[in-house]
Amino acid sequence: MEMIAIERWKRTFKYMRLFLWLAFVASLLCTLTIAGLIIFAKWQGPPPLAVPQSTIFYAEDGTKIGENHYGGKRYWVKLSDMSEHAIHATIAVEDRKFFDHYGFDLKRIAGAIVADIKAMKKVQGASTITQQYARNLFLSYEKTWWRKIQEALYTIRLEANYDKRDILEGYLNTIYYGHGVYGIEAAANFYFGKSARELTVAEAAMLAGIPKGPSYYSPLVDLERAKKRQRIVLHSMVEAKFLSKEEAKQAANEPLYFSNGQQMKTKTIAPYFQDAVKHMLKTVLGLDEETIEMGGLRVYTTLDVNMQAIAEEKIKETIHSQSNIQVALVAMEPKTGEVKALVGGRDYEKSPFNRAIQAERQPGSTFKPFLYYGALQHGFTPSTQLRSEPTTFTLEDGSTYTPRNFNNYYANDTITLAQAIALSDNVYAVKTHLLLGQDKLVTIAKQLGITSKLKQVPSLALGTSPVKVIDMARAYSIIANGGKKVEPVFIKKVTNYEGKVLYEQRPSDEQILDPALAFVTTHLMTGMFDPTLNDYASVTGQSIIPRMTRPYAGKSGTTKTDSWMIGFTPQLVTAVWTGYDRDETIDRTDEKQYAKHIWVSFMEDSLRERKVATFEPPEGVIGIYVDPHNGKLATTTCPTKRLSYYVVGTEPTDYCKDHPTEKKKKKKQKEKDSWLKRLFDWF
Repeated sequence: MEMIAIERWKRTFKYMRLFLWLAFVASLLCTLTIAGLIIFAKWQGPPPLAVPQSTIFYAEDGTKIGENHYGGKRYWVKLSDMSEHAIHATIAVEDRKFFDHYGFDLKRIAGAIVADIKAMKKVQGASTITQQYARNLFLSYEKTWWRKIQEALYTIRLEANYDKRDILEGYLNTIYYGHGVYGIEAAANFYFGKSARELTVAEAAMLAGIPKGPSYYSPLVDLERAKKRQRIVLHSMVEAKFLSKEEAKQAANEPLYFSNGQQMKTKTIAPYFQDAVKHMLKTVLGLDEETIEMGGLRVYTTLDVNMQAIAEEKIKETIHSQSNIQVALVAMEPKTGEVKALVGGRDYEKSPFNRAIQAERQPGSTFKPFLYYGALQHGFTPSTQLRSEPTTFTLEDGSTYTPRNFNNYYANDTITLAQAIALSDNVYAVKTHLLLGQDKLVTIAKQLGITSKLKQVPSLALGTSPVKVIDMARAYSIIANGGKKVEPVFIKKVTNYEGKVLYEQRPSDEQILDPALAFVTTHLMTGMFDPTLNDYASVTGQSIIPRMTRPYAGKSGTTKTDSWMIGFTPQLVTAVWTGYDRDETIDRTDEKQYAKHIWVSFMEDSLRERKVATFEPPEGVIGIYVDPHNGKLATTTCPTKRLSYYVVGTEPTDYCKDHPTEKKKKKKQKEKDSWLKRLFDWF
């Protein structure tokens, strides 16, 4: 018997040793597997956390002016910008041991398996927050073993490479809350019309209950069912020691006010401007459509919402509601090129075609400042005189061209360059154009940023080649800022959802015009608002002078189909075009004045709170008083005098002799009196 007992003990020991060996091997394999998975996770590196998110556009003051979401509203906010109630509610109901496990809750998994076996169906989930985040980021929702394996591998990579708070932040920014809304920030806005940082306990508990079944537990679908789910979440928060029973009870009884998604909808501000911004994101930054639409970008633009509102208001007030005429407006800072307001039409919903950027229209006389800058380069001065009279020009090819002035008004005498631009004399302009050579104007226009094709013809001086409104605003900005190159700037900065700067605007300091000549050109353009230059006709800005409260420079332009007004102060350039889309002629007198009236009312209201700025001459420019009708140095007997600016060395040296001196006046009067006395005595 003793031998049998010994044999039994030996066999038992043998099996125990085999069991221990197998346990050791299994433990070793398990350890090696875990170590291998960790090494694999580290070797693979941190997986990207980017997900499709709404791109948001901001005005210069931080106002949200629009967003792209295409069926799914998504915003990324930092954990520190979320209500702690939202964080606690989510952890309590989804993964109470989130900060204690390494991606998998083994005890919870075992419990779920037992529950499923007892019910003979899947009744309990065991996915941790990390597992759910991995699924949200990278995987489809198909129920296959391969998907489960991938989810496990991504979970390990997340846990091995990211801090717990990063994972929690990502999860709360990507979970689905129903109605096309992703993430806690979008959910707070959609359901309650507030940000995630403002959520109360009751609101946070309501939202935390939705992801289990977004279409089932949404309070907008079934409020009673959602309230039951809310109470479950509150109970979980009590068990997790995030709330006391009394606090949970108060939250459960707190009335909730839902926005029904209405407050989430932001009124679209400046839609034509936003289209231009998206175009710049493609052409300047080289971003693709998908990144622009759902890349989670934060686009900080140059838009001034106040100026934009003024522009839209003035257009609506000025243009008769029954008129079919269209409009475009661009307001730009001349020193930086920043576009502050842009209107591309009267109604974006009816016509998204952006007339400020896409359309090309004849600029008329607004093209003349480019011509006269070229003339100043080639020896002209504000006092240079040419005859204004009906003239037919014979060209090199034998053809003829006869320009006409507005209403066929001509001086039939010599006029100065200063008068020619103020009165918009077409004969003077064509003579100057032909004297310089027809290629000169094209060269200057291209230098100033005109991108349209220009024909080298005599009528180009009168603005017969179509151009873009945005290009004209840029060209005038270069003149206004003293000749420094600017491009239209719509975007100041672009960041991704993490706040990393992808693009930031850098100003240019390139000088492309002579600053002295640019200033003289600017001062010539103040003439359209100076009645002292009236001669055979009124200055072209006569109708709006009474509404002006500060110095402006500018030029208007009119063709049969187009009406323009472009003008500026040192702070702001604004270009306005009005006309018909289908080349209908502008026949009504009031419609011919729309551009000027929109321009002056916009400029006055936009600059109302700004200090009045004057045009300060740069070095190399001298200001002297001249007789505005002949451009010569004014004398004490000249009835009108005008301060005019010249490049040093080009100022006039001859004095005006058109008006007699006081001494000669008295002598003539005495002679007249004496002659009358003799005549009286004779009778």
